[in-house]
Amino acid sequence: MPALGTPDYNPSVRDRLLGVISKTWGYSSFRPLQEEAMTAVLTGRDSVVIMPTGGGKSLCYAAPALLADGVTVVVSPLISLMKDQVDALRANGAPAAMMNSSQSSTAQHAVERELLAGRIKLLFASPERLMVPSFRALLQQAGARSFAVDEAHCISHWGHDFRPEYRQLGALREHFPTASIHAYTATATRQVRRDIVEQLALRDPLLLVGDFDRANLVYRILPRRDEWKQVVEVLERHRGESGIIYCIRRKDVDALAAQLAKRGYSVRAYHAGMTSEERHAAQEDFAKERCDVVVATVAFGMGIDRSNVRFVLHTAMPKSIEHYQQETGRAGRDGLEAECVLLYSAADVVAWKSMLGRGEEAVDATYVESAMRHVVDIDRYCSGTACRHRALVEYFGQPWTSESCGACDVCLGETEEVTDALTVAQKILSCVYRLGQSFGIGHVISVLRGEDIDRIRDRGHDRLSTYALMKGASKNEIRDLIWQLVGQGYLEQTESEYPVLRLTPAARSVLRGEAEVRLRQPIAPTKKVDDRRKRRAASATLDGNYDAALFDVLRKWRRAEADERGVPPYIIFSDRTLRDIARVRPETLTQLREVYGIGDAKLEAFGAAVVEIVKGNELPSL
Repeated sequence: MPALGTPDYNPSVRDRLLGVISKTWGYSSFRPLQEEAMTAVLTGRDSVVIMPTGGGKSLCYAAPALLADGVTVVVSPLISLMKDQVDALRANGAPAAMMNSSQSSTAQHAVERELLAGRIKLLFASPERLMVPSFRALLQQAGARSFAVDEAHCISHWGHDFRPEYRQLGALREHFPTASIHAYTATATRQVRRDIVEQLALRDPLLLVGDFDRANLVYRILPRRDEWKQVVEVLERHRGESGIIYCIRRKDVDALAAQLAKRGYSVRAYHAGMTSEERHAAQEDFAKERCDVVVATVAFGMGIDRSNVRFVLHTAMPKSIEHYQQETGRAGRDGLEAECVLLYSAADVVAWKSMLGRGEEAVDATYVESAMRHVVDIDRYCSGTACRHRALVEYFGQPWTSESCGACDVCLGETEEVTDALTVAQKILSCVYRLGQSFGIGHVISVLRGEDIDRIRDRGHDRLSTYALMKGASKNEIRDLIWQLVGQGYLEQTESEYPVLRLTPAARSVLRGEAEVRLRQPIAPTKKVDDRRKRRAASATLDGNYDAALFDVLRKWRRAEADERGVPPYIIFSDRTLRDIARVRPETLTQLREVYGIGDAKLEAFGAAVVEIVKGNELPSL
């Protein structure tokens, strides 16, 4: 694996890069590692760039492409993603195009002419198209000098979202021996990075790994007790804001989306069982802000570039930490605060292992082995009691030095360890044993709570020594504790028509009092905790002293402009840019040009309208 390093710098290169990102994107400085990544592209050195979602990866290949000779080819996994990327670049005045199966032959020929005439600097294509000989010949004729492989983790068996077609990209080195190749992704462990380097046949690549911590995200992992109530609580905290709700199964997506729609929420469903037209319509509605919330399986997300997602809610545990990092990373891409909530139960572990053990994937032993390890890793993360930010950062191999993040359920004091967890575990395990290891969770809970019902009395279970041992606890509390014991390997649930609880060999050490058992539970928020949340929200916002009324007017104007141009609103301006406008209140084009995210092309296209809005604080006639 290549060592961390930095290329030689030329001051004129830095100045040229700063000039182009200011002119085109309206940014006055580099984000961390962007300068090094851009310089690698300009000097022709292969690179692997790992940056968190929202860290500015696309700028790393787009900015140098505008300064270099020839064309930069961007490998993108989805047609919808390509279109949004190209639209965003064009809106900033960058000469970009795409070639894919959604275009007519006339449109493709037009792109070919522009490409050969040297009027296109960034060309987006799928990995499959790059394997077509005639397309490679076109790129050779056009002088392709570099390849940017987006979502590069898709090439690795050891990562998430593995895509076999990405493996073919190793042939690029053979067909374009003088071109440089650059891999970009938001999540990659050391093993995945090694696989990317090997599969793409990279030569002495520069490895740049950004800070995996997303400080503007608040992580909460809550025991899943009353799913509907917990979902509504999150939605009500973010009324009128955009968010994504993830479910494991398609049927869960359909049921929850229907239930939310019935309650009056602006919601769409998305999963692989829908037609391509239905999926496209849902994605378009969300991207163009015609709906606030999407309920989806993991099939939704790659290529979603909406910057103002204020929450991501998982109704169940994802199947890997990489998936979790990628999916939560879709929140707060604008740098403003966002919330990430995961409703966890150790039952999710059982569900994932069952699904991974059957179906088409089960025939690939290597895949199943890797996937099972990922499930164990994220289960440890969810059931752990360490700072969530710290656990994520350390999982991806980076050190954590802060005592408290102030932005997760653990550090905000929203959870606590169960007092005398060993005794609590012994009560539960003893009850399962006294019931002959022949009953399911529901009956075990009823016995522990001491319920006076027929099915307990008829079996004589009211005379057991474990009857009513946890009389004061609620059903949800005991259920959560049972699943924690399942997750820690002290209990198991049989996979049968009527699942029952059984002790594992590890349970003996608990019953003998020789094990160290740790259980956790949520606690009711206190005023102190609420005050910490408010301070956190204030510090995470770029500047809380912006004109909220002006911001709302600007958002309505942006929506109208986007609809007229047929693009998502974020392509016009991000929420961050609109907030900055509402804070600064620029009344001249010169003042507006100094606002974050406004380059020359957007100043020319939208400047006069924005200044008119600022002066009058009302919508201009469109």
